[in-house]
Amino acid sequence: MNAPEFWVAIAFVIFVALVWKKASAAIGTMLDGRAERIRSELDEAERLHRDAQALLNGYQSRLADAQKEAEAVLAHAREEAARLRSQAGSDLEASLKRREAQAMDRIAQAEAAALAEVRNLTVDIAIGASKRVLSSGLPAAQADKLIEQSISELPKHLH
Repeated sequence: MNAPEFWVAIAFVIFVALVWKKASAAIGTMLDGRAERIRSELDEAERLHRDAQALLNGYQSRLADAQKEAEAVLAHAREEAARLRSQAGSDLEASLKRREAQAMDRIAQAEAAALAEVRNLTVDIAIGASKRVLSSGLPAAQADKLIEQSISELPKHLH
């Protein structure tokens, strides 16, 4: 026991025991601090996860509402388009009927004007013929007969 190696070994064991006692307390405190930090980070991560989940649910709800609103707007637009198409069709039909009626009126007016012009021309021709006949010296009875015959034939020549 008097060997120096023995005393160095005992000193080493005492030294290690003292260092271990102090180091284990420091290591334990350090590990406890690190465990507390990890626990707080996990709690923070859990809180952030809940917040993110709440935001996701909120955005999904807004998206569903927006889709419903878009579908409602689209349905309204389709209904409005159908109504406008129907109204445009009826407006076009009414416009065509008005234009047809106007065209028929113009045709009737043109026919009436042409008929009046033909009658006036016929009367002028009959008067001219009567003047020639009268001036050529036909007897009055024969001239009246020709005039009456011309007047009775007028409707046949007009149509």
